Amino acid sequence: MSSIHPDKVTAERLAGLRSGAPAPGRDEGPNLGDGSLVEDPAVRPPRVLSGRTHGEVTQIVSGYAEDPAPKWWYIAITISSTIAAVGTGMILYLIITGVGVWGLNNQVDWAWDITNFVFWIGIGHAGTLISAILCLLKQKWRTAVNRAAEAMTIFAVICAGIFPGIHVGRVWFAWMLFPIPNSNGLWPNFRSPLLWDVFAVSTYATVSLLFWYMGMIPDIATLRDRADRRLRLGVSKAFVVTLPGGRDVTLPLPRPDTLRAYIYGLLSIGWRFSSRHWHRYEVAYLVLAGISTPLVLSVHSIVSFDFATSVLPGWHTTIFPPYFVAGAIFGGFAMVLFLLIPMRALMPNFKDLLTIRHIENMAKIILVTGMMVGFAYAMEFFIAWYGANKFEFEAFANNRVNPRVAPYWWAYWTMIGCNVISPQVFWFRKIRQNPWAVWVVAILVTIGMWFERFVIIVTSLHRAFIPGEWHMFYPTWVDILTFVGSCGIFLTLFLLFIKFLPIFAMAELKAVMPEADTHGHDDDHGEEH
Repeated sequence: MSSIHPDKVTAERLAGLRSGAPAPGRDEGPNLGDGSLVEDPAVRPPRVLSGRTHGEVTQIVSGYAEDPAPKWWYIAITISSTIAAVGTGMILYLIITGVGVWGLNNQVDWAWDITNFVFWIGIGHAGTLISAILCLLKQKWRTAVNRAAEAMTIFAVICAGIFPGIHVGRVWFAWMLFPIPNSNGLWPNFRSPLLWDVFAVSTYATVSLLFWYMGMIPDIATLRDRADRRLRLGVSKAFVVTLPGGRDVTLPLPRPDTLRAYIYGLLSIGWRFSSRHWHRYEVAYLVLAGISTPLVLSVHSIVSFDFATSVLPGWHTTIFPPYFVAGAIFGGFAMVLFLLIPMRALMPNFKDLLTIRHIENMAKIILVTGMMVGFAYAMEFFIAWYGANKFEFEAFANNRVNPRVAPYWWAYWTMIGCNVISPQVFWFRKIRQNPWAVWVVAILVTIGMWFERFVIIVTSLHRAFIPGEWHMFYPTWVDILTFVGSCGIFLTLFLLFIKFLPIFAMAELKAVMPEADTHGHDDDHGEEH
């Protein structure tokens, strides 16, 4: 095979993993890596390693959903579901008792819940970016991460939707947020950005769910057909439970493949892999990608209007919409890496499908968006000084930065350290190509993005124009456990996803493999494969 479409041996030689003379006229240095780190611009690096065939990709990805779950999955789902149950209990306690169990006061009445709402909305942005924008830009490296990122979007939006609903206090009246005719003659205030949030987030969630589901239809049909084939061949296994004494007991339940055939058959909505189905699918997928792309810009811009349309010092700034969008992409990619890098170590053959090149590309995006966020932080001070607004400058200097007078200075400098300083290590190639170093930075960025929302909301509210109204905000145990519970809900949903649905887009992965090239020759050099 050629260097444009390398097989495993060629890819390893080009990446410095195998000895051998370089191609004539090329200086291919010893680039250490997994076989995907080909720096020669004339060489197309492999996107699936170990020379996997189409059949092997199907077997690997389907195996994650079909094979028995490993021990670590049961441990993780037990911990995460327990945490989710605690969060659910806190929500019920809040509904029964009232919002007084939170640390809200007359000044900082947006505090913890809206902080978490904006945080989760930001986390949900990377899925749409990877799937829609990179799809329209024909970036083929997205195929290894788009499915997991899309799922992350859905789960993050679910977590985000919890907080506005319980923030209103009377949860059973939340339906009044929508313009539904009612006997009370009450209509939402369409001039309020809070109402814009309702429409923006609900639209974003709907389109993202359709986009995620449509992309999975061919892969779900593959799982359906595999289960049906095992049933027809009589090799399908029954439910077996191992008792403490070591004796296996067969349960009188339908076989797992029977359930898979029925459930996946229902979800695949009659997909038969025909050319007409593929044609309709590709058109619909492209249309949804075009619809989803403006949502990446609109949703978090509208969330930023909650703050920017006010006259409160610290919020009244026009840089908020692009600043929030860049921050959402920044935090979303960090969460993708936070979830997927451990999967490379825990799940078999995962490294062949999610390569170091994929991780490096996402690290570069985090570096770029991190610098955009840092620029926005600096511009807040510049605009406050240039606008000669004493209250605006005081909100930044004496409410956030100066440790001598700012009570929340520790939160601000945690935000700066995690969001501005930590991504700068990605200027070094060795750091970008070290998965665990990238994972540590992803954790720091995730922490920093939560503190960014905390700093924006709390430090701008706790000191009003009149010093007599100054109040500190202290979260209660209900506040903290509710947020921790939302993290448990998110992780529980993600663990269920990786066990029962295809975590990789098999059809898209196969489309970027050398076998998908039907021409059988190198377009640039005319070499035979």
